[in-house]
Amino acid sequence: MKEFHCGSLVPGCEWHTRHEEEAEIMRRAVQHMRETHGETVIRESMIDAIRSRIEKVRHAA
Repeated sequence: MKEFHCGSLVPGCEWHTRHEEEAEIMRRAVQHMRETHGETVIRESMIDAIRSRIEKVRHAA
């Protein structure tokens, strides 16, 4: 299980997501950036920033 916390990229944002597949986390994160943070263009640098902040869940419930 892996997870992404948007607050690690956008300070103050409490949104997060978990999934087994990194690709699904990326899809959800990009959708969140568009819908919540108003990003209309998702640049490669943002993709890299999101990907670098995806972490393996240590204690998945």
